[in-house]
Amino acid sequence: MSDATEAAPARADCVADSAGGLTFHVSDWARPQPGSYDDWSGALVLVRRGAETSDGEVRLPLGPTGNGRLQAALPSTVALPEGRWDVHVAYGDAEPQRLVPGLNDLRSLVDRRPGPSTSPLSVRIPYATKHGNLSLRSWRRVPHAEAGEIRLEGGTMAVRGRLYRVEYPSDWLADAVVEARCRRDPSVMRTAPLESDGPEFSFTLPYAELAESWGGGADVWDLWLRPADEGAVPARLARILDDVADKKEIFTYPPREVSAPHGTAHARPYYTGDNDLVVRIEAPA
Repeated sequence: MSDATEAAPARADCVADSAGGLTFHVSDWARPQPGSYDDWSGALVLVRRGAETSDGEVRLPLGPTGNGRLQAALPSTVALPEGRWDVHVAYGDAEPQRLVPGLNDLRSLVDRRPGPSTSPLSVRIPYATKHGNLSLRSWRRVPHAEAGEIRLEGGTMAVRGRLYRVEYPSDWLADAVVEARCRRDPSVMRTAPLESDGPEFSFTLPYAELAESWGGGADVWDLWLRPADEGAVPARLARILDDVADKKEIFTYPPREVSAPHGTAHARPYYTGDNDLVVRIEAPA
């Protein structure tokens, strides 16, 4: 039996900045050696899962640093479409190799508060896949409604949040409503009024109104903020301004019993795999 062992995969430490950019520091890569320090053709390659178009791959220049490692930068100004991106490293025309995660410095993402702007909000959060590889979750939204505190009070859910990426948040939120859209039947919608103070907003959504059309099984309601101006773009309610890539199993809320014409149902909010906020109406377990 051979004593040879497979080389350990290269790993990357990730450092996030408050603008939404990432810097990758790559080490342990058994790569072809360039002819000199300046003779380098390495790249960090990001591949979007399920992409069938030309925007499914992004190549970032990868160059040596003084400490013998390699570095690549993904600025917030690089448009990275929403989705999950697998991170690879490549040299020349060689087949790209998957990277594994090293140490992440994501402190700047915790309670991130982007400044005023009308450009798309870029969010990228590195994470380890179930197979132990490095991937990124990317969002790119304009406008964006960031969900904050959620309180469950009797048969209602009370939500506070903040609006981003509109020129005049106070005007946008004036007379706006929260709109719940039923996935089973997109023509079925329910609304509730908003209260606002500058870019901050709050609302209370009664579960009973969502349960009125429930007929058994499970209904999922997507939550949006819809401005009074019919020409303005609605904002999806989500929670993406922190360092948690997948919130579904981390931010959990207990179900509440609600009476419906079809019978007793359970209602609860949760975050989807895309960290969008929804409400689910279903039969008691």
